Amino acid sequence: MTSDNLSPDQLPLIGAVRHATSLGLICALTWLGLRVISAFVAIVTLLNPSDGADNLRARRLQTHVNVLGRTLMVFVFVIGVAGTLMTFPSVRQIGTSLLASAGVAGLVAGLAARPVLGNLIAGLQIALTQPIRLDDVLIVEGEWGRVEEITGAFVVVRLWDERRLVVPLQWFIEHPFQNWTRTSSNIIGTVFWWVDYHMPLEPLRAELERLCRSASDWDGRLVLLQVTDASEKSIQLRALVSSSDSSRNWDLRCHVREGLIAFIAREYPEYLPHLRAEAVDRSQQAAAVKRPLQEG
Repeated sequence: MTSDNLSPDQLPLIGAVRHATSLGLICALTWLGLRVISAFVAIVTLLNPSDGADNLRARRLQTHVNVLGRTLMVFVFVIGVAGTLMTFPSVRQIGTSLLASAGVAGLVAGLAARPVLGNLIAGLQIALTQPIRLDDVLIVEGEWGRVEEITGAFVVVRLWDERRLVVPLQWFIEHPFQNWTRTSSNIIGTVFWWVDYHMPLEPLRAELERLCRSASDWDGRLVLLQVTDASEKSIQLRALVSSSDSSRNWDLRCHVREGLIAFIAREYPEYLPHLRAEAVDRSQQAAAVKRPLQEG
């Protein structure tokens, strides 16, 4: 474009019109950048659904795209705000500081936004290293749940009773937690119960295998019965059973627990834990104590 095509500076309000045009262009480019990132995330999510049986790759990809997409959107928005501020001479320094992270205004803003920046950096770490992913099964603060959403500031965990636990991103970087689906959704569950010392174990093992084979939640990998503890009154038995995911394993454990208790109560009721007491005739006891004294 040559200088002949430019509007002359003598036109009324030409400066305001040029300023408004610059603002409109910056806002339009910022909006376009945000929409492009949002569309890319939506397309990747649509092409890689996580509702299939083997969804580990899809969940990993969705976590990458969602967290990185939100991070890029924050950067695009900040650049857009900084570019808008730089068009005003009175606040141009703030815009420059916002872009370059320099100056007093940048330092003050950085200190005030430290939690936000911490979560932003934590989000990048989670996206790159992926200690958690969408739909992962976690134990957080003693609560069992699935990762429902990962935003730029927090993670939403859907608990087993449909409550939502909202946890800051930085918490997952600084605290230990359990991830039951880190590399695979397969899991081994335990069932404990107490029986009498005289309880035969082979019938219990056979019944445990029968219960697992009849249950659709058992994946066929492991079924094992062991004595894991003993007290002065009874012994503790532990059953190990495997499933393809934690939800199925919970149902399988309940099924096994109920079935074995019913089996013992039906076939071996005398071997359930009992509190034993011995009745002693006090007259015979007194006579037994006096006899050695008289003999002495």
